Amino acid sequence: MSLPFSIKVYKQYFNFASSHFMIFENGGREPLHGHNYRVQVRGEAPDLAGDMVFDFLDIKPIVREVCDFLDHKLLIPKDNKHLKIYTEKKNYVIETPDECHFSIPMTDVLLLPILNTSAERIAVYICDEIRKKVSQKFGFSFNSLEVEVEETPGQSAVYLHREQI
Repeated sequence: MSLPFSIKVYKQYFNFASSHFMIFENGGREPLHGHNYRVQVRGEAPDLAGDMVFDFLDIKPIVREVCDFLDHKLLIPKDNKHLKIYTEKKNYVIETPDECHFSIPMTDVLLLPILNTSAERIAVYICDEIRKKVSQKFGFSFNSLEVEVEETPGQSAVYLHREQI
């Protein structure tokens, strides 16, 4: 049983401006558009090692690094079955079910290992990246890690990852 302690971090610089479009289950897509995303993170630990869940000074640069990686990119869900993605010279060409072709420089695109670019799926991606980096750098695992991704003020998605016991 875990202690009733957690940390929550939400700094002004936990943000990224990215563009995307959703692909719907029927193959339709929404227009290409962008958001100024904001991120909040809450983590629980099984005990208070050193009287802390996890040091704020250690988690903040990790969250910032993940946000900075996503900043000013077109986010494409490489695991979406409705998209065809291939390279042509220095560009990614993305074909959508409505027969649109986007040709965009590779340097401006992130092919994310997600099914879609919803705020929910982006929250899962961010959570996985934070967990991976915390484990690699500190050998630490949160009991649970919650990531909130806000697309616009008052509109956000929350993903909660719990470690298996």
